[in-house]
Amino acid sequence: MVSYVPGMYGDVGRERYMGADSDGSHLAGGEEPHRTEGAARPPEDVAHPAGGHAPHTGAEEAPRADGAAPARNIIDGQVTLSGMTVQAGAVHGGIHAHLPPAPRPIPRQLPPVSRHFTDRESDIRALNELHARRGASAPPLIVVTGPAGVGKTTLVTRWLSGLTEEYPDGHFYADLRGHAAHGAASPGEVLGQFLRAVGAPPAAGLAEQMALWRSATAQLRIAVLLDNAFTAAQVRPLLPSGADSLVAVTCRRRLTGLRTDGADVHELGSLPPVAATELLRRGLGSERIERDSAAAARVVALCAGLPLALCLVSARLAARPEQPVGTMAEALSSEQERLTVLNVEGERAVRGVLDESYAGLSEPVAQLYRALGMLPVLAFDTRLAAAVCQVPPAEAETRLEALAEANLLEDHGAAGYRFHDLVRLHAAERARAAADDDTREATVRRAFDVRLAAVAEAERLLVPARRPLAREHAAPPGLVARFESPPAALTWLDAQRLDLMRLLREAAARKWHHAVWQLADSMWPLFLRLRHYDDWIEAHRLGLTAARQACDATAERQMLTSGAAGLSSLGRLPEAIEWYRMALASARAEGAERPYGQALLGIGACMYESGRGSEGVPVLREAIEVWERIGYLRGAALARIVLGEIALEAGDPTAAVEHFAHAHRTLGTVDDPHDEARALAFLGFAHGRAGDMGAGTRELARALEEFTRAGSAHWRGRALEMLGLLAETQHDAGAARAWYEQGLAAWSGVSSHDAARLRDRLRRLPGPAGQDESEAPHRPRGPGDADGPARSGGTAES
Repeated sequence: MVSYVPGMYGDVGRERYMGADSDGSHLAGGEEPHRTEGAARPPEDVAHPAGGHAPHTGAEEAPRADGAAPARNIIDGQVTLSGMTVQAGAVHGGIHAHLPPAPRPIPRQLPPVSRHFTDRESDIRALNELHARRGASAPPLIVVTGPAGVGKTTLVTRWLSGLTEEYPDGHFYADLRGHAAHGAASPGEVLGQFLRAVGAPPAAGLAEQMALWRSATAQLRIAVLLDNAFTAAQVRPLLPSGADSLVAVTCRRRLTGLRTDGADVHELGSLPPVAATELLRRGLGSERIERDSAAAARVVALCAGLPLALCLVSARLAARPEQPVGTMAEALSSEQERLTVLNVEGERAVRGVLDESYAGLSEPVAQLYRALGMLPVLAFDTRLAAAVCQVPPAEAETRLEALAEANLLEDHGAAGYRFHDLVRLHAAERARAAADDDTREATVRRAFDVRLAAVAEAERLLVPARRPLAREHAAPPGLVARFESPPAALTWLDAQRLDLMRLLREAAARKWHHAVWQLADSMWPLFLRLRHYDDWIEAHRLGLTAARQACDATAERQMLTSGAAGLSSLGRLPEAIEWYRMALASARAEGAERPYGQALLGIGACMYESGRGSEGVPVLREAIEVWERIGYLRGAALARIVLGEIALEAGDPTAAVEHFAHAHRTLGTVDDPHDEARALAFLGFAHGRAGDMGAGTRELARALEEFTRAGSAHWRGRALEMLGLLAETQHDAGAARAWYEQGLAAWSGVSSHDAARLRDRLRRLPGPAGQDESEAPHRPRGPGDADGPARSGGTAES
């Protein structure tokens, strides 16, 4: 029998201790496992497993009513079957089938190559020669440097696209945003993106991310493009470890420091006149170029052979089919200072062309260009554009398309529009020149309000049982994003996360105190479901400061308890308890009973997490007493879940069953299917520990079905782990291994702590997939073993 030990779940299910307003919605996806009575067993192979041989069945269909020959299903001879096989006719005995999870796609992240790509054959030959000089112990590191707009990214993307067969494990791409030190991508941000792409679990801190990235890539053959790097120090943490991989870096600076790491450098110059003319021809057509070849040659010369400049010019001319090429040449020539800069410095050359492109915009389109340049975000959509310009969405979309046509915005499809780095800087300069401080502040506030309204709408869908505080914004109803489902809302939040954090910091800098804590609070389901711990804690620190500056005690308590949940989830229990105690003192001083109970729940949960479950019992009972007195039964039920876990830890599964059953009944009466399923999962585990394996397996299977339906990968992993532990109590190592492996897949990319704990459990199982029999433990390892992993963190939010 497995004894229940402290720390069974490590970091798993930190939302166990959420109070009344914790998440009740989840991502979609996941397979429902086969369920059996008795010992907890995973789905087994189908009757004819992949690669097996099937005998002739002899089964035939009955004659058809229309007299046609009956369909027959005959398997004869030495036939090899793969995947799930269905036998027609009589089937006797137990047939079990389950499908493997969908394979993770091979990363192919390189941006598409422009159809206007021209020439560069000599540069590609040079890169191939550098590539052939690879060393035996480290991957080739090739740096392509040159002025802005010279086409570094396009060249390297085209080159790497031709090496797909040499790097079958994927292409990785990251824009390091190295146009300036301020705003450059951090190594941690990029490593997080790369690690998610390979399915690695989240890592805490840069050092752990680097180690995990090196481990994950040691045996892979991948190509990595690090685009627009700023410094060598920014690049080094991102290098894979496999000698059969390749790293290409593009940058505007030479990055001489990377030569000490064995880098080869290729300097990319401007296009020669023939190639530059061909690039212009592809944008405008041969007839128009030939009509005024001298003017076309002047345009090419004034653009200094820079592909970005040529594309911008051709876009303007293509939008005006009746305008002679000579008119553009004259416009470029009229700005002598710009032309001098254009011929000397790459970055200034692009800026000069951008000035001309800006001058060619209609005033409504130029207004949007300037307005977007005022914003701290990187991605724009129609609602945001409509808000900042105070126009209907249809008009905003027309203006966005005009900017994209002029090559001043990049269209990234569903991800929205983005500025090129230098174009964004140019738009900001134009904005500062055209608008005063009050106008710029009002523009940013309109963008903030539209995003706050969208986040609040996502919050409403994702955590319907939560009682949110004020959400004060002036976004027009027609500009508030609507989501078709909770998973869609969560996907949007995840895509917008970095920009939401930028808006939060901007609002804090502008001292919009109420706006800051409201945005931080409305981002709760994003932090709860996807566990971006650094953002979670930073947002609530900003929100706490803002709430205090606004002298809003209610908001301050909300920031303390929600922020403490993040600290607890990260395992920073003493600091979490400190935050909860501050919230408790505030609630006591004001006689606010509901938040008082919330703070008690958080403190009791943290005590349990830190191994002091017996000390947490009276604290949790006080929370239940307070909440039942004011009729807040959901919060009381959540506290009972923690009491049930403490009872399991103390070796009293009968008492645990009572706590979990009470919580499950109560949560079934409120709009909180997520916490109802959590209580059911714990109830099933407690029943199994109490000896009623049939009831326990059924209840866990029902909970697992709900977690799978809702897309709750985190709690799906917990339920699978519980099933594995129950299988161990039945001395069924094979079943336990299968459950643990499914749990490990569920936690991949969600929780590194939980994934590590399951790997440890798998290693300790006897049999070929675990350790040798001599190394295996004499009994299954339970959650309370003295040498077990850290306890699961808890989040208490109600």
